[in-house]
Amino acid sequence: MSVDESNNVHTRLQVHNCVVQPLLTDLYQITMAYAYWKSEKTSDTAVFDLFFRQNPFQGEFTIFGGLEECLRFLENFSYSDSDIEYLKTTLPPTIEQSFFGYLKELTAKDVKLYAIDEGSVVFPRVPLIRVEGPLIVVQLLETTLLTLVNFSSLMATNAARYRMAAGDNVSLLEFGLRRAQGPDGGLSASKYAYIGGFDGTSNLLAGKMFNIPVKGTHAHAYITSFSNPSELKNKTLVNLNNGKEQDLIDLTLSWRTTLSNLLHISESQASDGELAALVSFAIAFPEGFVALIDTYDVNKSGILNFCAVALALNDLGYKAIGVRIDSGDLAYLSNKSRETFVKVANEYNIPWFANLTIIASNDINEETIWSLNDQKHSIDCFGIGTHLVTCQRQPALGCVYKLVEVNGTPRIKLSQDGSKITMPGKKDAFRLYGADGFALIDLLKKSVEDPPVAKTKLLCRHPFDQKKRAFVVPSTIKPLYKIYWENGRIMQRLPDLSEVREHVKESLRSLRPDIKRNLNPTPYKVSVSDDLYEFMHELWMRNTPIGELS
Repeated sequence: MSVDESNNVHTRLQVHNCVVQPLLTDLYQITMAYAYWKSEKTSDTAVFDLFFRQNPFQGEFTIFGGLEECLRFLENFSYSDSDIEYLKTTLPPTIEQSFFGYLKELTAKDVKLYAIDEGSVVFPRVPLIRVEGPLIVVQLLETTLLTLVNFSSLMATNAARYRMAAGDNVSLLEFGLRRAQGPDGGLSASKYAYIGGFDGTSNLLAGKMFNIPVKGTHAHAYITSFSNPSELKNKTLVNLNNGKEQDLIDLTLSWRTTLSNLLHISESQASDGELAALVSFAIAFPEGFVALIDTYDVNKSGILNFCAVALALNDLGYKAIGVRIDSGDLAYLSNKSRETFVKVANEYNIPWFANLTIIASNDINEETIWSLNDQKHSIDCFGIGTHLVTCQRQPALGCVYKLVEVNGTPRIKLSQDGSKITMPGKKDAFRLYGADGFALIDLLKKSVEDPPVAKTKLLCRHPFDQKKRAFVVPSTIKPLYKIYWENGRIMQRLPDLSEVREHVKESLRSLRPDIKRNLNPTPYKVSVSDDLYEFMHELWMRNTPIGELS
């Protein structure tokens, strides 16, 4: 790593969330640490795998998020004096005082962390992170690493699914802070929505911290706070064509009368309070005028008032941006609005008016977007809040952190539920690609095995079903793990959010369309080598108790 890269890493890590610290964990991690220490296991080493068992949202892919935050946590891992004093008051009085001295000296300098690149498409049972190091230390990392990866990956995956539903030509804005699971949940949601493919956020703090584009207009409260144009104290705007102040209200009222005939909308039904609010907002933001038009009635009031203000702005040399619709039949209202914009553009020879932006909000979820697509809507941008940031369709990913090796000896966790049996030992993961460039299958091998070779026949086996196996001849092979943390420092250059965002797009492009489709996607296969399969099942049998009949 170059000096410049090291400085870049150091600078970026100053954004470290102060809540993410060793005490952001479960009590049982500390009690286990004491029991390990009491058992004189301070020299033991261990390997843990962090993985999930099932893709979220009834889909067949997941986006890996949270790696950089895990690395920040490792870099800042140490118990403060106040942490130690708190633990002394929380743990039983029988705890030996020298244990607290041991905790005070702990750092992550002897830990190694291997991981898949953040923003990669990942699949069940393939470890996202492999952690190696002193048993007590790597055990203490468990809860914090899980909380950093679980929501981040779930949120990035949810956002990526919204992006696929919306398509590449529609903008997506995250509007979820007020509905998020607390302030930190709101920040994380904004960050990982952007990574997953959203174009901006309403969250100012997220914009400041993560350099995410910030977007926003006004609320219904702004519209309803006005009653009549006569109450406006500031009524003028500089005409960009001649530099003179001009009365925007008079110009807007004149246009409203003219447009009511063209659009066959009764001027008497249009809200004067709404008109006053839109004029006021246009005076405040003449070069960024986006108006909420559903406070009263889109077709009878909002669209007429907006077009009147927009044409008045046009007379003064400004171009309105568009409208937001927050209720009602979004497909119908967006199409009617677009028809109106096209009609006005043609009538007054203003070509850009036909392409005004139409933003839709109103508790939108992924299914809503698919339905709107079927209805042939005219929406250019979706503002999405609750369903996105709370992941209402599935509120948790379910990552787990499992011990797979102690002092070089593989460990296996058995269960009557086959899905909960772990794959023992230190493993490496590889992605095998076909000649068409699409990913074929992920392959796990024991780390002591030779890596797979492209263009050779490889036997890939289902981890637990001996009947499911296939020969694969991959065109190319990509090792999935890199060493990200060793000797107390970050070993790879950390990409910024925009780079991670691009990697998400690139990684998704490597999947066949049938794996990414919304309904009944094709499962992506995760396999193990023949050696790992035989080893795993031998260990399974060796550790399974033999029943006795009497």
